[in-house]
Amino acid sequence: MNAQRTDPFRWRFAGKSAWKTPHIASMTWRDGLFAHWPVEPDELRPHVPGRLRLETRDGRAWLSVLPFVLTNVGIRGTPSITRLAFPELVVRTYVRYRDESGLLYFSIDVGSSLVATAVGRTTGLPVYDAAMRVSATEENHVTFTSDRQGPSTAGDRPARFAATYRPDGDAFTAEPGTLEYWLTARRRFYAPESKGILTGEIAHDPWPLQPAAVTIHENTLFEANGLPTPIGEPVFQYADELSMTGSIPRRVGRVGT
Repeated sequence: MNAQRTDPFRWRFAGKSAWKTPHIASMTWRDGLFAHWPVEPDELRPHVPGRLRLETRDGRAWLSVLPFVLTNVGIRGTPSITRLAFPELVVRTYVRYRDESGLLYFSIDVGSSLVATAVGRTTGLPVYDAAMRVSATEENHVTFTSDRQGPSTAGDRPARFAATYRPDGDAFTAEPGTLEYWLTARRRFYAPESKGILTGEIAHDPWPLQPAAVTIHENTLFEANGLPTPIGEPVFQYADELSMTGSIPRRVGRVGT
């Protein structure tokens, strides 16, 4: 699939714009980790809203946890003094809506109560306030901890995550057909909310992935979100820095229809 860009963040695929809604926000990803676990499709499928179809790879579904820091967050074109920075922690899987592959967000923990409240109320995304601490050295050794504040999806189960990670190899761009590409090269996301299913779009250059050395000290996110237990060892990639834009989420249908 060939891609051409008419500006740094507007991708066109097969001669057709990939955007369906305006990209009004811009931000920069930093110090991020992709941590992917295989799970049994039959156990994960009941957690996917009816209008979405769970995607599998070689007979396995995948759950991913992404800790990272967002900087320079704001409306495109606004001055830097108005921009925000905060850590974020995402739990997601891989789905298809009609003929488009995308990401299904189960939870988005944010290290800013102000941002979590504002985004949750204005978009309906499953955003939670979390107490987070992130430290990074010049060699990109990152320590990331998160403790969700308030109730989790599965009641009183705590949603905690703690890990240390660093790049452990040369940067590469995932090639189409590889597992790394399948897990990371997606531009559309979905999330359930009380009245239906939300969708939005992101745009960015290909991920600058690197092999990662990772130690996960604690991870209760799957239990806290009521999700199944993984069936195998995780796959890790580190991603240092990437600028991106995003659209406002919009509703595409009601849950279960």
